[in-house]
Amino acid sequence: MSLVAKIEDIESEIARTQINKQTMAHLCSLRAKLAKYKRELVADPKGGGGGPGEGFDVRATGDARVGFVGFPSVGKSTLLTSLTDVASEAASYEFTTLTCIPGIKYWKGAKIQLLDLPGIIEGARDGKGRGRQVIAVARTCSCLIIVLDAMKDIAQKKIIERELEGVGIRLNKQPPDIRVEKKVSGGINFAATCKLTHLDEDSIKAPRPGPRLTTHGRRRLASPTHPRHAILTEYRIMSATVRINCDATPDDLIDAIEGNRVYMPCVYALNKIDAITMEERRARPAGRPSPPSSPHPLSARPLPELDILDQIPHYCPISSHYQWNLDGLMDMVFEYLSMTRVYTKPKGQMPDYEAPVIIRGSQKPTVEVFCKKIHRQLIHDFKYGWVWGSSVKFNPQKVGKAHLLHDEDVLQIVKKI
Repeated sequence: MSLVAKIEDIESEIARTQINKQTMAHLCSLRAKLAKYKRELVADPKGGGGGPGEGFDVRATGDARVGFVGFPSVGKSTLLTSLTDVASEAASYEFTTLTCIPGIKYWKGAKIQLLDLPGIIEGARDGKGRGRQVIAVARTCSCLIIVLDAMKDIAQKKIIERELEGVGIRLNKQPPDIRVEKKVSGGINFAATCKLTHLDEDSIKAPRPGPRLTTHGRRRLASPTHPRHAILTEYRIMSATVRINCDATPDDLIDAIEGNRVYMPCVYALNKIDAITMEERRARPAGRPSPPSSPHPLSARPLPELDILDQIPHYCPISSHYQWNLDGLMDMVFEYLSMTRVYTKPKGQMPDYEAPVIIRGSQKPTVEVFCKKIHRQLIHDFKYGWVWGSSVKFNPQKVGKAHLLHDEDVLQIVKKI
């Protein structure tokens, strides 16, 4: 049986299994097996390869990398052409883009690399339509823009999310605060600093295998029946220290054990807003329930579609053809990337506001990190710094290398003599 068939069987079994205390251990074991099979499917070289192939090996440049992901013919190529000077081919038929098309966008002093990826289809995580190559490039991005068609059902969003989740990409989520330290012996030691509603303390501790009589009078070992123990047993972890500092779910524990998940921000760009007429804007959005009725005649009117979409987090309605709200889209991307701009000031000169030093959100924007961005030797010659901006009480203020910088601060470095 192939890996794809095994994954489909496990998914169907999970779907038809009722969720209760008796089946929780079985479901957790199935989820652990499912995660293992998906990992093997992505890494299987016989299935088409999970790494980038010909036309997908684009060198990363700039301060951040943003990829366009979506179904075919949703306007990704037109969006890239509207944002950059790159002419990405666009046509009325599907699969116009067959390779990764890069472009550069300068926004608020940051150099952002934009990638127009080929359209993915349902089943891309299994290798359909070169989906693995597309998703492999998406895993290397700093942020994703999922381009959706305003004229199609909103269910397309769920399909793309499911395909990305299947290969270990977690959108707009933070890594669970879980530590799993494997040991040679000693059994399972568990510690939780908060109340767990999805997992309990007894379920993670491996019960001592004790004798149990069967109907025929024979003795056999008791099998584990608790969810977390079922997950650890599936990964053949018999001795470990597990520390949970959040209200974790079984999937969070699986992600912590796997250790290869990618957590990145995501913006949902609802494209082709220009194709919706005024009547359709006041009609019920496709795939969404109507607003609750009210006896008052004015309150019974349906809200405009854009007003409803504006209440959904991470959404940005745009029109890549008419270039509507593209600035708003880039503002959202810049905010989600959590970039800190620091301007340099040479001694006796004005600050350089044209080329700021960009510090990504994955790093704390300290003076030490700033020095390493300039040159690795600068931190060894560092004596102190002068800072102008919102991170200090006085302008200027003398700071050390551990000082935390804010966005658009001005920094002057004083070196040792």
